Amino acid sequence: MSNEDSDSKLHIDADWKQEAAQEKERLADEEKKAKKEGAAQPPGEMGFVDLLNLVAMQAAIALGGMKTPDGQQVPPNPQMAKYHIDLLDVLQQKTKGNLTPDEKRVLDQVVYELRMQFAQSTTGQAPPPAAPEGGQA
Repeated sequence: MSNEDSDSKLHIDADWKQEAAQEKERLADEEKKAKKEGAAQPPGEMGFVDLLNLVAMQAAIALGGMKTPDGQQVPPNPQMAKYHIDLLDVLQQKTKGNLTPDEKRVLDQVVYELRMQFAQSTTGQAPPPAAPEGGQA
């Protein structure tokens, strides 16, 4: 191996490291930009809205009106529905000021809708049509 060959290998290694560092910076900048824009999570990554969906689905199932895969009607379970709605309320209180505008809007809307459905299912009366003011229910 000549001296020129070893010099070129070092040069290639240095270029590779520089390119890798530049790529790392570019990816970090893109991630910051995506967070500022409130972009959705990349596929395979869990986000706040996924957590909301998980808890909200449990509340919706407990409110009744759902069917099992074999077509059976799921009976309402008001206690379980209230438990999950209360969990969302705790989440709403504990994350106040720490959510993106989209996350806050989704959380506020989900909590409001579930509360209205719960009120309707437990009292038998239709809820008022007005949405929460300022995103709060």
